[in-house]
Amino acid sequence: MRPLELREAWRKRPFQPFRIVLTSGTSYVISSAECMIVTETTTAIAIPCETHGDQMRVFDNDQIKELAHEPDSNQMLCGY
Repeated sequence: MRPLELREAWRKRPFQPFRIVLTSGTSYVISSAECMIVTETTTAIAIPCETHGDQMRVFDNDQIKELAHEPDSNQMLCGY
């Protein structure tokens, strides 16, 4: 996916949660702009986890297949 598309979703105000779907089928919910960093070639997301400690996932932007709008964001955190 082009970095421009990722940045548009990331910088949209007011922020609207979305799901990143990778080519592998794995998906991550981005519920806050603070959970994500986008560069020209990579994207990093933070995944809070009380049990195993916070984690960071980093992947190439070309691994991102699509972005999907998340309509019910009140119960979501950054993560799976």
